[in-house]
Amino acid sequence: MRDGQPDQAPQRLADAADVLAPRLAKAILYAVLLSYLVMTLLNILGSIRDIPMVAVGMIGVLLIFMLQFLHSDPRMRRATLRLRVITLGSQALLTYLPLIVFHWQWGSMGAFFAGSCLLLLPPRWGWSLYGLTGLSMAVYAAFDGMPAVEVVYMGQSNYLGGLVVYGISWFTALVSVLHETRSELARMAVSNERLRFARDLHDLLGYSLSAISLKSELIRRLLPASPDRAREEVSEVLDISRQALADVRLVASGYRDMSLVQECASAREVLRAAEVDATLTVSVGELPPAVDTVLATVLREGMTNLLRHSRVRSCTIEAVQEGGSVQLSVVNDGVEPGVGAVDPHGGSGLGNLTLRVRAMGGTLSAGLGADGRFHLVATVPVETAPQAPGLDLQPLKALRRLSRKVAV
Repeated sequence: MRDGQPDQAPQRLADAADVLAPRLAKAILYAVLLSYLVMTLLNILGSIRDIPMVAVGMIGVLLIFMLQFLHSDPRMRRATLRLRVITLGSQALLTYLPLIVFHWQWGSMGAFFAGSCLLLLPPRWGWSLYGLTGLSMAVYAAFDGMPAVEVVYMGQSNYLGGLVVYGISWFTALVSVLHETRSELARMAVSNERLRFARDLHDLLGYSLSAISLKSELIRRLLPASPDRAREEVSEVLDISRQALADVRLVASGYRDMSLVQECASAREVLRAAEVDATLTVSVGELPPAVDTVLATVLREGMTNLLRHSRVRSCTIEAVQEGGSVQLSVVNDGVEPGVGAVDPHGGSGLGNLTLRVRAMGGTLSAGLGADGRFHLVATVPVETAPQAPGLDLQPLKALRRLSRKVAV
């Protein structure tokens, strides 16, 4: 820590390691492949003195390395069957034909072919060819007159090498997918946090600013005739502004609890100041904080929308707990005909509330009733396992989409 600031060096090192992880995985893959190929080259150099033949062997090793590099690429697993058969057939020829010249020194090349079969073919065919590859190398060693121990070693080394090639190739692909998925989830987390901030800011400040605007208009009318009443309203405006400032701080910190009972009391005062005939019925017990907050938010948004309509003359607010759920209804007049139902994907206001209530396992409806009045009704179960409001499933979809990149 320097000058009261936390030391960022460990975080920078972690970020650097995360970025280098896919490159490191590929480097390990290349190192493993090269190690097997170098061993083959050493075997050739140790037993063959003919320089042209050694050159041919080196070219063969290089071609197999290029093919194996192609087969270990996750994108190759999504290639057409024809292309995969062609490349596997080419690798098979480079695996078996040089045995005529290089004999057992070329035997370890079967491991690459066995691993490629597992990577590119469906499991039934891949594992069948994998088994036949190791068995064919053992049979070749037996016909070549090698001791029984060497025959077993030839088959076992190809089986082991095939699994190593298969495993290290999958490891490299999975590291890349994990890196891409973490980046995608980080972007989605930032997007969801921005959405949360915008939603909470709208739900909180929309009501407070509407109330301040209403009371300020009332104060302007009261000043000439009732200065004492105007001073009372000024005090209430100050209280609302202080609460708005506190709400903004809570939104910034990502934590906010609200009380339905307190919001009902506040709504009564605001409706009185707006000269709206208000009827409140509140009959709820102690509610879980999450349920209390979401219902208080619904009421606050309902009041915000109500204050936007100057023709509103009466409003009925009812909050009743029955059985295992709480129902909040806000009914008012003065709404223009033709108001439709709420759009849950509207991006703000009642659309946000719909997502919040659904996340709690409840329902929300809004629209004109048969009596011509606007009805906002929210029902939320008391005993619930709330999820994050407006839970975005895009990160899971992104993870599923990225996982297909390495699907066989």
